Amino acid sequence: MSEIKEFKCLACGSPLVFDTTSQMLKCTNCDTTYDQSILEQYDEEMKNLSTEDNYSWQVNSDQEWSDTEQENLSIYVCQSCGGEIIADPTTISTHCPYCDNPVVLTGQVQGDLKPSYMIPFKLNREQAIDALKKHMEGKKLLPKMFKDQQRIEKIRGVYVPFWVFDADVGANMHYKANRIRKWSDSKYIYTEISHFSVFRKGNIAFEKIPVDASSKIDDVLMQSIEPFNIQEAVPFNVGYLSGFLADRYDETSDKCIDIANQRLEETTKESMRSTVMGYENVTSLESGIQISNSVANYVLYPVWFLNTKYEDRDYTFVMNGQTGRFIGDLPMDKKIAIKYYILMFLAFFITSYGAAWLIHLLL
Repeated sequence: MSEIKEFKCLACGSPLVFDTTSQMLKCTNCDTTYDQSILEQYDEEMKNLSTEDNYSWQVNSDQEWSDTEQENLSIYVCQSCGGEIIADPTTISTHCPYCDNPVVLTGQVQGDLKPSYMIPFKLNREQAIDALKKHMEGKKLLPKMFKDQQRIEKIRGVYVPFWVFDADVGANMHYKANRIRKWSDSKYIYTEISHFSVFRKGNIAFEKIPVDASSKIDDVLMQSIEPFNIQEAVPFNVGYLSGFLADRYDETSDKCIDIANQRLEETTKESMRSTVMGYENVTSLESGIQISNSVANYVLYPVWFLNTKYEDRDYTFVMNGQTGRFIGDLPMDKKIAIKYYILMFLAFFITSYGAAWLIHLLL
């Protein structure tokens, strides 16, 4: 039995019939015309368009702590937020860097995945304190307690756990687009809309997509102090922990992979969409993203932390321990603010009254 082939309009989906006047296929609804060779090319492209997604990652999970490393590392547990912090036995830490509550030494490291590599601190404690003081300069409404030297001295260097992801991405994209042309004569205004099916195929290589692996740390804060220069990373060595703390990851690679996939997908789609130019309107119809040569590694990044409370609210300041990028919210002292605004109002009132009186005298 011979195959029955039915052509549909790419613009509105209505049936196409052969038009004897134009010698082309014409839509029975919107009057769009097509050359049959174009429709055959479209069918061929659709057959080759892969719309299946494949997000399969290889996670490096064969890193283990040696006996020597375990003997030289201890765990501090925060009784408030439950944070588990790794430090060398000589480190004396009395407060959690995340919630500023006391921490308790509980034992040695056991059974955790050892980081594949880490970025050592490049900026020391004094530089971090100077950055914090500079951040507070000129803030007239800042509570005095925030400028207290003893509070500032609580700043701590912490190696924050991250999962980083590498992958090669292959993408297939299908878009619907159109071009609009308008002209007029003495009687009518004409509008011509040309419809297009646009196909894109391409490959993108992603390196070191970072995802915060600690549930205790605000992801937005960590993203705000990116990027870290991964070129300066070194194989993990306990010696780099001396004088610093290291958070233990509590977000599994599986959970972090979902975030990495989302970043990867959004960037891929944006990159592919940016190549579709010269149209008034572009709509994405179908897509297929597949990854290969994927690998996920557990790493440590250097961050300076200061956590403090004011009026029952936590304020956290963080600084990239490699680049010095700094971020943190500052509170406002309501009493100082009221006095400041009263003074401003009085100054404005006196100035306005004086100007009005002067104008009255001149008149």
